[in-house]
Amino acid sequence: MKRYEAYAESIAQRIRSGSLKPGDRLPSVREVRGQQGLSASTIFSAYYLLETQGLVEARARSGYYVLSRPTLGEPEPAASEPLSHSMTVDVSALVFQVLAQARQRELVPLGSAFPSPTLFPLEVLARGMGRAMRAMDPWRTVEDMSPGSGELRHQISLRYGLAGIDVPPSEIVVSNGAMEALNLCLEVSTQPGDVVAIETPCFYAALQALERRGLRAVEVETHPRSGVDLDSLQRVLAQHPVKACWFMPTFQNPMGGTMPDDAKARLVEMLSARRIPLIEDDVYGELHHGPRRPPPAKAWDREGWVMHCSSFSKSLAPGYRVGWVAGGRFATALGRHKLMSSLAVSLPSQLALQEFLQQNSFDRHLRSLRHALSRQQASALRVIAREFPAGTRVTRPEGGYFLWVELPAAVDALEVHRRAMACGVGVAPGHLFSADRRYRHHLRINHGYPGDSRFEAALCSLGRIVSELALK
Repeated sequence: MKRYEAYAESIAQRIRSGSLKPGDRLPSVREVRGQQGLSASTIFSAYYLLETQGLVEARARSGYYVLSRPTLGEPEPAASEPLSHSMTVDVSALVFQVLAQARQRELVPLGSAFPSPTLFPLEVLARGMGRAMRAMDPWRTVEDMSPGSGELRHQISLRYGLAGIDVPPSEIVVSNGAMEALNLCLEVSTQPGDVVAIETPCFYAALQALERRGLRAVEVETHPRSGVDLDSLQRVLAQHPVKACWFMPTFQNPMGGTMPDDAKARLVEMLSARRIPLIEDDVYGELHHGPRRPPPAKAWDREGWVMHCSSFSKSLAPGYRVGWVAGGRFATALGRHKLMSSLAVSLPSQLALQEFLQQNSFDRHLRSLRHALSRQQASALRVIAREFPAGTRVTRPEGGYFLWVELPAAVDALEVHRRAMACGVGVAPGHLFSADRRYRHHLRINHGYPGDSRFEAALCSLGRIVSELALK
């Protein structure tokens, strides 16, 4: 147990025993530091964790207080049950149909895949872009084609170094967002008709990428807290000619689970021994609620079989469309495929990001962003526990901004989506997250809009809709 988890558990026990009563104020950070010698980040992380557990709430300029009605909610959803056979993928029509309706600004975007754009320092980035463009050597428009700006790749390499991972700039290919990086990884590791192992439920954009390339999907059991089940993966590898695995080991979309460190190490060892590439989708890794960023599976890659993909879209610069892949043994092939497909990434966007990273402003921004997302998750969990009907189950991820909600079995998530749209609320029905559309009574809810005053009312409306359908 980490220090912040141990401190949070000690408070939770006092709440359960009654020694801390509803309405009691928790000790201030200064008090705890003086009495127990814990760091401020450890104390804040413990309080954020207690918030997500529904035990305490933060009050503006006052501190943290024990909730009068702890909202522990229902248990989390069970681990998924994958199909045993590989299958062709055909989800794009449904994805386009559902998501096309959710782009209207007046909708409350509970179904969006993106956090609120108001959470990011876009004005600061714009000023940095202006400075960098005015000082730019014109030859960089030619020199910084694939694999991308040398300075930006150096800054990304330094970020890996902070996590204790040695990824040289020469291994990094800058891409138009993480989706291009992930698609490039498929191109260099598979041929049409090949089998790719995926999680279930799975991010719909991954399903679309397999569909577009004519690949077959085989599912691996996935747990809402601990991610990919390695015993299930072992069976899949024994039964199917898997050419690549596309997994999100950290804050998986849509469930939010994170594989423990030892499981990530075993995953890399298992695949490397079979010479099977791991395409690691890690776009949410920086959005952890605790004090420590969970290391990516790439941290255990010794032979270059992990292609680690990420971007700045979810953590710093939505709309700039700058991502990358640390390609290991595939780096040269990835750079060539990038050059053949789209030549380069927008140079102004790269310059703006490298300027921001050089100013050492990223971590300060991330601390604020993580705090906002953690508190909003706690708020969302409280509303769901209060407003949704009995039998509802919801995940409690330790990072990111999604909740995976399992509704009572009688409730059709597509009907929830239809009725919610009529109320001005967008949601992502579970049908989108499997090749055969089988998560029919599940929803993915985006809580990444802490500045939106409509959020709680929208969740209440959603709870009312689900309750009405559960009674039919």
